[in-house]
Amino acid sequence: MSQRVTIANACFDLELDPGAGGAVTHFRKKRDGGPAEPIFRDAPGELNDAGEASAFPLVPFCNRIRGGRFNFRGREVTLAPNMKGDPSPLHGQGWRHAWDVAEAEENCAELRYSHAPGQWPWAYQARQRFCLDGSGLDYTLSVRNVSNDPMPVGLGFHPYFPSDEQTVLSTRVDSVWAVDVDTLPIGREAPTGRYDLRDRKIDAADLDNGYGGWSGVTEMSWPDRDLHVRMSSPTARFFQVYAPESGGVFVAEPVTHANAALNHPEAEWRSLGLRVLAPDEEMRLAVRFDVSAA
Repeated sequence: MSQRVTIANACFDLELDPGAGGAVTHFRKKRDGGPAEPIFRDAPGELNDAGEASAFPLVPFCNRIRGGRFNFRGREVTLAPNMKGDPSPLHGQGWRHAWDVAEAEENCAELRYSHAPGQWPWAYQARQRFCLDGSGLDYTLSVRNVSNDPMPVGLGFHPYFPSDEQTVLSTRVDSVWAVDVDTLPIGREAPTGRYDLRDRKIDAADLDNGYGGWSGVTEMSWPDRDLHVRMSSPTARFFQVYAPESGGVFVAEPVTHANAALNHPEAEWRSLGLRVLAPDEEMRLAVRFDVSAA
């Protein structure tokens, strides 16, 4: 197990495991005279995989690349699967590699990851910054293209939240992608019926879908735990939800592009949220978590 890093203040504490994909291992609200309340789900004592964590970064792309292949300006890029049982690689390289601790202060920490060209044929540098204050957490993920060629890029953050029968998620979106058995998009439609995210009881909702036209704000409440979280982002306009039928946990991801966007022609990338970074250009994702009583 790698050395974990903890930041804390009077209201919250957050722990990181740099060696396990730069993942968060807990984010908790302190309670007077009682145990701290998990905001993200607590990770196990030792991580075997970042997928067991409380949250992890998505860099330099979000969600899946169909079949691990896409074309960019005359170059075919082929990536091997990176999650057991899924033929399409997902979430980039950051969550599968160790990060370095660049800063670890009382209330703030910064992790860094440098990627050398390989199957993903571009060099890049990524940073995660976590800062606590009296109301919650500021999170920033950035990536800089340090190769000599333009590089396609997308960013996201993947927090797991505990859920129960009373947990409610509410947000505004304008579309949803239906998916096939491999969780790849097959069609875009209005977010109604089972896809509706307005005041939605999210536990065991049986969703694993991407949404477009996200408002940039999602409200989540746990009435039985007297807990409310407002997650907001000025830089993400796509949103991914995973709420397994088994219940007990859900994922609400602010992401900058749609699932499998890299498989579309480059002419469509901008509308799907993808960016192409010139050499030495940087892109950032900012996410805020405001925590209060329900």
